Amino acid sequence: MTKEKVRHILSLSGGKDSAALAVYMHKKVPQLEYVFCDTHKELPETYEFLVRLEARLGIKITHLSSERGFDHWLQVYGGYLPSVKARWCTKQLKIVPFEKYAGDDTIFSYIGIRADEDRTGYISTKPNIKPVYPFKEAGLVKKDIFRLLGDSGIGMPSYYRWRSRSGCYFCFFQRKYEWIRLAEEHPDLFKEAMRYETSHGDGRTFYWNQGESLSELIQRREQILEDFEKTLVRKSSESKGKTLAEALEKMLEDEGSDPPCLICYL
Repeated sequence: MTKEKVRHILSLSGGKDSAALAVYMHKKVPQLEYVFCDTHKELPETYEFLVRLEARLGIKITHLSSERGFDHWLQVYGGYLPSVKARWCTKQLKIVPFEKYAGDDTIFSYIGIRADEDRTGYISTKPNIKPVYPFKEAGLVKKDIFRLLGDSGIGMPSYYRWRSRSGCYFCFFQRKYEWIRLAEEHPDLFKEAMRYETSHGDGRTFYWNQGESLSELIQRREQILEDFEKTLVRKSSESKGKTLAEALEKMLEDEGSDPPCLICYL
């Protein structure tokens, strides 16, 4: 009789929580496998952060990819850009590659949900993939995430200077000021995102931001940045001693925005 194979997998998003979980778990579970579902539409800072993680922890991160890339799936979905209500990018470029890699083995999937969060993260519908929440079990909260990354020497991903979440450079969960900052930090990627918005052969037009194209948004650059700075100053004064990343997260929480795809940004 064949013995059941048991594996332990930690899926990294390029964000702070899953990175802190890697720091927390890498000596506790020596057989832990580290994976990153690569859409090939990630920020350069994300790839740099993953390399830093590998070097500091002495681990190997396996990059998983869809057999067909974003442009293929965009065509399959009739040219409709992914959106809050149609998150086909998460399914095809993140979940499917992960579940294929997991196969039929018994998988313990380690998820970086903190004890101060009321959510469950990505839960596979496959019965062989079992979620594990080390931070919840240990009672670790947001301040512990920053401590783990700081003490390890890894620190925060550099995109936190201007962006509050990991994810593709054209992620539809970005707020307007983050699109403006993308244009400043990576003008080539902003132009590519604009290209995806152009009309298709049948005359249809799709926007990343509902109701406003990126070409229109960039015309309001000064006003968007001014409004953001005012809000950030207010939030920072309300949360003395907090980092910029924490202030950005506080802004997100107060805005009551739709919950992001957690497999992409934890």
